[in-house]
Amino acid sequence: MLPIGMKTKATGPRIELGRHIVADPKICGGQPTFTGTRIMVWIVLEQLEDGMTWDEVLREWGGKVSKQGIAEAIAISDLVVKHEPFRGFNVGARRKPSRRTTALAA
Repeated sequence: MLPIGMKTKATGPRIELGRHIVADPKICGGQPTFTGTRIMVWIVLEQLEDGMTWDEVLREWGGKVSKQGIAEAIAISDLVVKHEPFRGFNVGARRKPSRRTTALAA
């Protein structure tokens, strides 16, 4: 995981998104891939979305993608953007305004 406040770029270091998924700017342009492969996570997510079963995905990739890897891909699916390098864990996250200051002012 990234230290607090660390920002990532496509030219930055390899980022481990879990035990089975990495984002490395030197591999597939920084798109999340399964460790040790050039299999992009978005492809597997699309296969699942198109109705393939986990076992069909495993056969499709000849064992290079594991069930644990598929589970991890699903868990981080909100961070994966088709054809885009990994941008970071909090990209696009917006902080909600605090209600406490309003309550204190009243």
